[in-house]
Amino acid sequence: MRIAVSSDMDEPVARQVVDDLRRRGHTVLTFGALRPGDRADWAWSAGAAARAVAEGAADQAVVCCWTGTGASIAANKVPGVRAALCADAYTADGARKWNDANALALSLRATSGPVLGEILDAWFAGEPSADAEDRDNVARLSALEGTS
Repeated sequence: MRIAVSSDMDEPVARQVVDDLRRRGHTVLTFGALRPGDRADWAWSAGAAARAVAEGAADQAVVCCWTGTGASIAANKVPGVRAALCADAYTADGARKWNDANALALSLRATSGPVLGEILDAWFAGEPSADAEDRDNVARLSALEGTS
């Protein structure tokens, strides 16, 4: 899978995300502080990673900033992207299952190495629900953003 990863700071957690994804066999596209010469502000870097998903250059994204909030807001401004700010494995699983989230937002400040591993395990093990009500809710998101 191709995963776009952005961070507004070159922090250990962001580097661990990149390393972990590569260890899992994913192709990683980096943005922001993770790519030399790139703009590192959170709105731009998270938006660039989200656009990679929306345009088909990446299958999913992981967007990071100090709290994760700004990165998730920026990513969610891109039509077709459903970013979820996850601080634990349960939230990551639910975001994939019930929201068909295609972008994981993480806090550089609050995410420890062990918790990051749990979040990524849950994220990649999770699959979108086939339940009609869940699928209808995801379809409503497209209607809200005017893409359907």
